[in-house]
Amino acid sequence: MGKAIAIFNQKGGVGKTTTNINLAACLAMKGKKVLILDIDPQGNTTSGVGISKRGLDITTHEILIEDDHHPEEAVIPTGVPNLDIMPASVQLAGAEVELINKAGREKRLKMAIDVLKPKYDYIFVDCPPSLGILTINSLTAVDSVLIPIQCEFYALEGVSQLMSTIEIVKKNLNPSLEIEGVILSMFDGRTNLSIQVVEEVKKYFKEKVYTTVIPRNVRLAEAPSHGMPVIQYDPRSTGAKAYTEFAEEFLEAEEER
Repeated sequence: MGKAIAIFNQKGGVGKTTTNINLAACLAMKGKKVLILDIDPQGNTTSGVGISKRGLDITTHEILIEDDHHPEEAVIPTGVPNLDIMPASVQLAGAEVELINKAGREKRLKMAIDVLKPKYDYIFVDCPPSLGILTINSLTAVDSVLIPIQCEFYALEGVSQLMSTIEIVKKNLNPSLEIEGVILSMFDGRTNLSIQVVEEVKKYFKEKVYTTVIPRNVRLAEAPSHGMPVIQYDPRSTGAKAYTEFAEEFLEAEEER
């Protein structure tokens, strides 16, 4: 039985999609069977692994809204061995409204994930940068939450709200929900600010913060426009090395649990 993890931070621009794509790809290249679920209406994860959002018949939207599709119908392979994706479509933008009258609307994604779990070692859910019903679906469906935080001035702004949301979901919908860990992104070792943010985040989250930090890196920023994880786009880049190191640390932490 696989493990489902939501990559979540309600702030935008924190490296959420970048982490989803590159952690999943690095784990897949290490032989793990991995699935990404893209439930962000922007669909950046979908295009970031080289999948065109045009002409997709069944996506996360159909799985969430309609009752006549098996979740596997929406899953397609990526260009990375062992890595599949359930892609997003622009129709997801209307899902918040469409789900209002659905029975068990908070658990629609959980039903799909429970069906898919036996086929994968890890399922990563890319959440929208908001606290709507799509995010609630994600937090209800997963085992744990991986939180990316950028090494910038407003890094901890909104973290208390994020933690409050997780606690509310844990209390009312998913009692076993845990914090998987916190990954620091967009680190610039030349600035005191980045170093101070790392210290502040470690004070707040303590042992939940991964040792690996993801640096600012041009190749990392370029890779999505080529529809590839950075490990394929430029395996020798500092971004690729950082995510490879993060994947190794992630697996070591998993083994210790």
